[in-house]
Amino acid sequence: MTATHPTTDTAAPAAALTFTLPCPDLGPWRAGNTGTEGVWQFDSGVPGRHVLITALVHGNELCGAWALLGLLQAGVRPRQGVLTLAFGNLAAFDTFDPGNHDASRCVTEDMNRQWSPERLATPLAASPSPDRQRAIALRPFVQQADWLLDLHSMHERAAPLLLTGLHPRNVALAQALGNPAHVVVDAGHADGVRMRDFGRFGLPDEQAGDCRSLLIECGFHGDLSSRDVAHDMCARFLVTAGTLSAADCQHQLTGWQLPNAPQQTQLTVTGAAVAHSERFCFVEPYQGLETIARAGTVIGHHDGPGLGEAVTTPHDGCVLVMPSVRQAKAGVTVVRFARAARLHGQPS
Repeated sequence: MTATHPTTDTAAPAAALTFTLPCPDLGPWRAGNTGTEGVWQFDSGVPGRHVLITALVHGNELCGAWALLGLLQAGVRPRQGVLTLAFGNLAAFDTFDPGNHDASRCVTEDMNRQWSPERLATPLAASPSPDRQRAIALRPFVQQADWLLDLHSMHERAAPLLLTGLHPRNVALAQALGNPAHVVVDAGHADGVRMRDFGRFGLPDEQAGDCRSLLIECGFHGDLSSRDVAHDMCARFLVTAGTLSAADCQHQLTGWQLPNAPQQTQLTVTGAAVAHSERFCFVEPYQGLETIARAGTVIGHHDGPGLGEAVTTPHDGCVLVMPSVRQAKAGVTVVRFARAARLHGQPS
């Protein structure tokens, strides 16, 4: 990771990033086979894990939709257990415009902050937003799942990140998968609960049994490489879960797996900066995974360049995880702080 020493005090605007990943046409695959639009379920009739892979939880995160489309087109079926494939926030996806991709993240509310019992208790007819309505509709499928892989991409161009939550069982699964190189151990966001932390997925190891959940950030939304990462993670996840055999994967998903990461680094989140308003700015154009050497280094301001409360690094060797102001507003996390260590336990 590269050491960064901020020396300027100017706002870092959100630069325009070009989309090279085309928007997928879901065609007949949009319908699903469960009675819930966009949700497909295949039961092997053989005992085994119920595995759920989700995509388009944010409407501008196309790589996961390409991966699910590929699984469906390849005719992938589970050797054991149940496989569910779910296209998430279709209403937001329908508004996608590569020239204004940030606007199609959600309709009115972030669907990946709705996964608390209180928010999901709202009846569908009374739900205040299409995003929450969709989370409520998808809730039964999430509740059924034993293993969950949630496919996402990022606001900025950065290396892929695999988010495990806080529980050791998920860190162990990330290590068993062997990719990507960076594994983030974190508690989530101040503004709401993620799908990967919902219900049984949020239980401590001693209560969770065989329940596992991972969220993969595959890279920048518009990069072709994000689709490659989504393909790789789906293939690895399905084989590790026992849904497919290695031979099935090689035959049906030819070319999907990327080389293993030479070394995986665990980034344990120690804190976060939460914006006070949409005026939050960084002092440098951070992309993510920068290591700031000294505690107390100013990395941003809440009210514009040099204005308002300064945001500083909380400890030496502070790694910046997913810094972005593209969705900045009061209550939104704009960067997380982390300490790095090799997954085998040695300092990186």
